[in-house]
Amino acid sequence: MMVLIAGATVLTGMATPAMAQRDPAYAAARANGSVGEQIDGYLGIVGQPTPALQTLVNDINIQRRAVYTRKAQENNATVEQYATTAGCQAIARTVPGEKYQAPDGSWQTRTSAPPARLPICP
Repeated sequence: MMVLIAGATVLTGMATPAMAQRDPAYAAARANGSVGEQIDGYLGIVGQPTPALQTLVNDINIQRRAVYTRKAQENNATVEQYATTAGCQAIARTVPGEKYQAPDGSWQTRTSAPPARLPICP
């Protein structure tokens, strides 16, 4: 099931992040390490949230949840399964300097090495 979901995520899960990347505030927050990819498939705030940053993250996560819900139904999976698989893919797509959540829950900065991901990640 997770492999099927992973394939669907690769093909369709990029729509929401691509839309969010058009927002200069999102790009800036990602570049300066204020936000990072969480293992649960959602965007997280690294450090102290500001009201503007919290609003940005909430808006992106609402969009992601809508995509995950639709795609989970299409793939006979739960939203949580689909979101976790999307998180695996989002963390894999981070670039050096960006933040991501490691399997132990800590925030890490991506280096040139592959990021630490959950053992269930494809």
